[in-house]
Amino acid sequence: MTRPRKQEQETAREEVTEVAPSVLRMELPIRMPGLGHVNCYALLDDRGAAVVDPGLPGAATWRTLQSRLARAGLRVRDVHTVVVTHSHPDHFGGAARFAKESGARVIAHRAFRFGVSETTHEQPEVSVDDLAAQRESEHAEAPQEERSAPVSHAPREPWRQGRTPWGGEPPRPSFKMRVRWTLARWLGGLSFVPRISDPVSGGDVLRLAGRDWFVVHTPGHTEDHFCLHDPEEGVFLAGDHVLPTITPHISGLSTRADPLAAYFESLDRVAAIQPVQKVLPAHGHPFDDLAERCRGIQKHHVERLERVKAIGRELGLASVEAFSQRLFHPRSWGSMADSETFAHLEHLRLLGMAESRRDGEGRLLYTTG
Repeated sequence: MTRPRKQEQETAREEVTEVAPSVLRMELPIRMPGLGHVNCYALLDDRGAAVVDPGLPGAATWRTLQSRLARAGLRVRDVHTVVVTHSHPDHFGGAARFAKESGARVIAHRAFRFGVSETTHEQPEVSVDDLAAQRESEHAEAPQEERSAPVSHAPREPWRQGRTPWGGEPPRPSFKMRVRWTLARWLGGLSFVPRISDPVSGGDVLRLAGRDWFVVHTPGHTEDHFCLHDPEEGVFLAGDHVLPTITPHISGLSTRADPLAAYFESLDRVAAIQPVQKVLPAHGHPFDDLAERCRGIQKHHVERLERVKAIGRELGLASVEAFSQRLFHPRSWGSMADSETFAHLEHLRLLGMAESRRDGEGRLLYTTG
């Protein structure tokens, strides 16, 4: 039976809508697994506009941005500020172009990082479960690189050098995206990666749309993710931290020892923010109950942790891949599922609910018995 498409998978609409006082929602088309659009928000003031998360890099997105701005009575040169909620390409792609053509300042968290030597850019946006649901709704066959990959028997190497902490292959971007990045390097660097002119930290205050917005650092989905809270109008710009109907991907490939714990802490911090009447996510439609959605996402991960513990009792000492293949359906097997599984296993280990050791081939083995 075909499942209904989730909000975040909907195709971008051409309409520009005011979703909060002096805040316009502009939907930009993207082609990424599990997603159909990204919301770029324009925050209007007497100098022009700030834009938040200006889509993927490339000429097609840039033309769409110009069209959406024109619908709002704006030109590229009216954009004086670009806010990037985190270091995934569908959120910062147009920032460098705005900086070049309008002289816009570019705001991102101080931890913003994107580069060929890192793997932050290779992390998917949405969870394995939501990707599987999308494939079912579209009757699509999973791409080859997302299926179960052969287990590596090489000694462990640092994951930044092409190996994961658990001894397998890391998730990879699409072939088309890898070609684009390779060409960008050959042409003198990753030209679509913006220079951050105005780095921010949690607690900083930005003057946007004629009022103060507070920076809320929310690591978990990425280390550099942040949200913006406008207490005057009760508006919360959520980025990918809290989405209305899907769960953001929490990767085991992180600079933090326990990315899932970081995400839980961020969800708790955000759920306690008052007042919030309107949540503006980076994908999907605006919604109202921020605290309830935070609790729902946490509940999903707590249930996942209980399932991992139960699998450990059934398997005994087992590899991340073995846990992953019991946790997910075969359609979802592969490096991305392994990464999510590893994040949950490490969370349990650090809580004293699991133990790990390496076998002679460098693979991490866990037990939760």
